Amino acid sequence: MPEEINHARRFLLSTFFAGSAITIAAADLGIIGPADAISKDDLAGATPIQLPTQSQRKDRRMEHPTLYRKMQIDGLSIFYREAGPKDAPTLLLLHGLPSSSRMFEPLFARLSDSFHLVAPDYPGFGHSDWPDPKKFAYTFDHIAEIMDHFTEALGLSHYALYMQDYGGPVGFRMILAHPERAQALIVQDAVAHNTGLGENWKTRRAFWADRAAYESALRGNLLSLETTKARHAGNDPNVERHDPDLWTDEFYFLNQPGQADIQSDLFYDYRTNVDAYPKWQAWMREKQPHLLVIWGKYESSFDPSEPEAYRRDVPKAEVHIVDGAISRSIPRRIKLPSSFGDL
Repeated sequence: MPEEINHARRFLLSTFFAGSAITIAAADLGIIGPADAISKDDLAGATPIQLPTQSQRKDRRMEHPTLYRKMQIDGLSIFYREAGPKDAPTLLLLHGLPSSSRMFEPLFARLSDSFHLVAPDYPGFGHSDWPDPKKFAYTFDHIAEIMDHFTEALGLSHYALYMQDYGGPVGFRMILAHPERAQALIVQDAVAHNTGLGENWKTRRAFWADRAAYESALRGNLLSLETTKARHAGNDPNVERHDPDLWTDEFYFLNQPGQADIQSDLFYDYRTNVDAYPKWQAWMREKQPHLLVIWGKYESSFDPSEPEAYRRDVPKAEVHIVDGAISRSIPRRIKLPSSFGDL
């Protein structure tokens, strides 16, 4: 099983089933964490269970294939991927720029036997509607509102959030609007601290201060093939381990009619995230949520100090630095955390 799937499986099992016989047995098999993290007292009295074999897990995945659906939300067609039993713990996956729910396919392929997985495309992304920016406000507030309405339409009252890049500002807005819904957080290269933007954001901050003066330069950079590739490979010296289809597909997407205006509007609104960072940090410090942070060693979009900034807010957070660039990809080279305790 690839290590990124181990990472998600261990985190989710330990979060939703901590202290149960499932957790204990899974730890012994290396699904959750090292067996020595569980005491003999924990093992005593635990009801033995029969975990599924590899062939049984394959059969389960066939029982819960990924479905590709659309739903009308606020007058828009919202595309989403869904898999897994609906009575299982729900993982809501929020993608980044300029990705779509497609980035989560590896997780869907291997976690649908145990979890209810839901991954929508935002308006203006993927297979969801791309309304005209002259008639639709491409702001993070607006997208978070639509994603809230999406979860309500699906009847998702509780879920763990997987937030990648733009998924951070969308997800944290959803959390503050309905804090009772988020049971755990997985953060993959998503910033929640001003220092996390780093030196290479100086020009982008200038764009926020004077859009007219920097619009052309911003578009040339944000929508270029070079930048699109960097969002996946970063400054990783081993570029050959990154699938070039990832950035060539996204570059094609970014050059579709209307995308330059859509992405420019939303990136201009990114400045509102910086203003909101203190609120997100305050919520984390107060609530101390179950938090897993995954960060790419060769991530070039954000400052490398950001993972530890999360740990300052949530001292018990699990933080893992991956030997690669995972800004827009599911991490593939990481061992998984120990138990996160009961919800």
